[in-house]
Amino acid sequence: MPLYEHVYLARQDLSAQQVEELTTQLSDVIGQLGGKVTKNEYWGLKSLSYRIRKNRKAHMMLLNVDAPAAALNEIERQERLNEDVLRYLTIRVDEIEEGPSAMMRKSDRDRDDRGGRGDRGERGDRGERGERRRPRDDTAEMSVAAPAETATTEE
Repeated sequence: MPLYEHVYLARQDLSAQQVEELTTQLSDVIGQLGGKVTKNEYWGLKSLSYRIRKNRKAHMMLLNVDAPAAALNEIERQERLNEDVLRYLTIRVDEIEEGPSAMMRKSDRDRDDRGGRGDRGERGDRGERGERRRPRDDTAEMSVAAPAETATTEE
């Protein structure tokens, strides 16, 4: 059977218990149609990049599914009818990842791995047009050039 990753977003005013019940309901539908859910991960209540149906946040859930296409079509149909589901996405994959998904691993990373914002390395300061500026040396004497004399030819 084909393997799928299915992610859905549920409304922010639902409790985590209600999201789990919705996941159980979807898993039962997949089981009745000859498939199985190999892994489900609750990613938590996350902020959305933009509002979806007046919701600024959503509960996010991942399901790794080993089922025929008809089972996925049925749960997508039920999610379209369910007002608690804001969005869903199903992707067919060659193999299911072992261990935690990328969203769960993301919280393990530290910002220190990428370097601080102020770390510019050897680039130095850039001017208005992008050319390099030399560091200002306050100890050097400033020399003022005399205006160039213009040569005039008399006739």
